[in-house]
Amino acid sequence: MPAPVTAVVTTGIYCRAGCAASPHRRNTRPFAYAVAAEAAGFRPCLRCRPDDAPEPVWVDGPELVCRALRAIADGALDGAGEDDLARRLGLSARHLRRLFAEHVGATPAQVARSRRAHFARRLLDDTDLPVRAVAGASGFASVRQMNRVVQEVFAFTPTQLRARRHEPDRDVADGGLVLRLPYRPPLAWDALLAGLAAGALPGVESVDPATRTYRRLVTMAGEPAVLEVAPGAPGLRPHLLLRAHLPAWDGLVHLVATVRRLLDLDADPAAIDPVLRRDPRLRALVRARPGIRLPGAADPVEAAVRAVLGRGLAPERATALAGRLVARYGRPVPGLGALGLTHCFPAPERLARVDARRLGVGETRARSVRAVAAAVAGLDPVAGPGPLAAALARVPGVGPATAAHVAMRGFGDRDAFPAGDPALRRALGVRSAREASAVASAWRPWRAYAAVHLVLGSPGPPGPAGRAGVPDRRVVPGRGPRAG
Repeated sequence: MPAPVTAVVTTGIYCRAGCAASPHRRNTRPFAYAVAAEAAGFRPCLRCRPDDAPEPVWVDGPELVCRALRAIADGALDGAGEDDLARRLGLSARHLRRLFAEHVGATPAQVARSRRAHFARRLLDDTDLPVRAVAGASGFASVRQMNRVVQEVFAFTPTQLRARRHEPDRDVADGGLVLRLPYRPPLAWDALLAGLAAGALPGVESVDPATRTYRRLVTMAGEPAVLEVAPGAPGLRPHLLLRAHLPAWDGLVHLVATVRRLLDLDADPAAIDPVLRRDPRLRALVRARPGIRLPGAADPVEAAVRAVLGRGLAPERATALAGRLVARYGRPVPGLGALGLTHCFPAPERLARVDARRLGVGETRARSVRAVAAAVAGLDPVAGPGPLAAALARVPGVGPATAAHVAMRGFGDRDAFPAGDPALRRALGVRSAREASAVASAWRPWRAYAAVHLVLGSPGPPGPAGRAGVPDRRVVPGRGPRAG
């Protein structure tokens, strides 16, 4: 794997590739990740801003390390220590630190510290939030703690960093808090919008093809929050723009991590696409949509309930039924109907009371919804795919294909493959799940991305401004009839 940052031992800084600085090679050290350079005592370059890139959430290493990184992004080390995280992963803290030293170049605590510091700098650059609000939004326990960590990482205090920000690079606008979401290019944004639009929860999510914007309601601090994501301005470093209308700032860093997971913005196309292009079945699809992402869900319970509720139904009927569930059991949010947003997705305790007659479904389906909501809500996402598969196996009517859809959309499992999905089997030209699995074995560990390519199929007609449009009706994994 090429080193994305280079540290200069004579200056104590690290830079991204292409920085205008030109030190002697003998004075440089390569690092796979910015956090590894920081752990070695280097600070980010103020010119090329290597800290303004996606933080590692999965790495070229064991899945165990990737799960730990995702857990850290979700706040696993907020108020807890490495021993607690290691216990959740089923190993010793010493072994966890050894794995991180080998594959990340920093300890789990250093990764969490770096994430908070980088997020704080992004807020200092992109917003006018008071420093105290920046501290809470970034996951720091106090302003004093943020001041100390930010100065250690950047060699400047938060106030000094805000004074140095470049006004032309800011994306501040009226109405909501606007943040940049960096990603590794390319990004098949229109294809991602197509997947999100095809399975959008009525009242909870909406896609505007004209502006290429994705919107949804989430719950933050017990109150509704509105999120809008659209492409960023051209000419700057690759990024999307997140506009968030929030009830509070505390924990914003974890909400942003949820959005990144929902849109799969931490994927690395440079690692994924070459593997998929080797197969003649996928070559043209990957060339048409380089940088495909996995359309996810804001919450694993949401993904599981959608998969179980729509099992065996045509996509249109499954979507209508999901809308009925949201309208009956979700929290109403007035005033946003013009954006296609009316409700937050029901909380697990509300789903535990789903009534078959009120929802207009059979008792078996209602029982499955109640059971899967309870099963997934009780899972620790750090535990990996094993407990998920075991929990779903106990839910009536849930087969391997449905479990794979939940793993893909709810947990971001990049190697999940719903071999029994009829849409996938048709795309592959095979009759059985066994045949589909045999074909897909060559795509490991990226089979989930292959599934998205196959089901989306050939690109649709041009949309606004000559870009790929967002189709109104498209089957996506987990939405087709009798997915199993």
